[in-house]
Amino acid sequence: MLGKHVVRKSTTLFLAMAILCVYSMIALAAPQAVTGEITVTGSVMVNGQPAASNSTIVSGSTIVTAANSSAIINLGKNGRVEVLDDSTLSLKFTENSITGSLDTGKIRVSNAAGISTTFTTKNSTVIADSGQSDSFSIDVGCGDDAKCAQTFVETVAGMVTLRDGSIDKQVAAGTDATVGNPSQTGCKPCLRPNPNPGVFPVSGISNGALTAILVAIAAGVGAAIFFGVRDKNSVDDIGGQVKVASPTR
Repeated sequence: MLGKHVVRKSTTLFLAMAILCVYSMIALAAPQAVTGEITVTGSVMVNGQPAASNSTIVSGSTIVTAANSSAIINLGKNGRVEVLDDSTLSLKFTENSITGSLDTGKIRVSNAAGISTTFTTKNSTVIADSGQSDSFSIDVGCGDDAKCAQTFVETVAGMVTLRDGSIDKQVAAGTDATVGNPSQTGCKPCLRPNPNPGVFPVSGISNGALTAILVAIAAGVGAAIFFGVRDKNSVDDIGGQVKVASPTR
C-alpha cells in the first residue's frame, strides 16, 4: 500500500516537472518584445504623455516634438531614429525591421545591414536598401493636404528608394530627391527648411527667384568693374594728377 502511494507521488512530481519544462521551452521560443530607449531635448510627447530621457519606448508609439525640441530613439544594433523639431512620427520596430509614418517635420534614420527599413509620408514611400547600412533623412513640408505635400529625401550613406506611386527614384549616397508639386492650384508656396543652418538655402528658392538674385549680383559686379575702369582712365588721361581750374582774373 505504501509502495503504491510513493509511486503515485513520484508520477505526479514527474508530470509536474515535465509540464514546467514544456512551458519554459515555449516561453523561450516565443519572440521577445523589442523595445527602444528614447533621449529627449526640450518638449517631447510619446503617446500623448511627456517623455523623459533614458525611458523605454515600445513599438507602435507616436512621437511628437515641439519647437526647438528633438528625440532620439536608440534601437540598439538595429539602428536609430532621430525626430527633429515640430515633427510627428508613428514608429514601429521588430527584431529585423523599422517602419514608420511621418506626418509632419523631419527625421534622420540609420539602419544596420539586414534590417528592413521603410517609412511613409502623405505622398510617398521611402525604402532603405536592407543589404547594407544606410543613413538618410526625410523632410515633409507644405501642410496637411496630400496634394500639396512635398517629401525631400537626402542620403548620406547607402542607398534609398523614393517611391511615388509606380515611379521609383534611386537616391544614392551624397544625393537627394523630391516628390510633390506644391505649385498646383490651391496650394500655398512651399519652401524646404534649410537643412544646414547658416548656409544659404538655395534648394528652397524657386528658379525664378534664384535667377533674379544671380542677375542682380552680376549687374552689381559689372557696375563696379565699369566705374572702376572709368575712374582709372580718368586719372591716366591727366597724367595721374588732378587739375583744379583757376578762377578768371
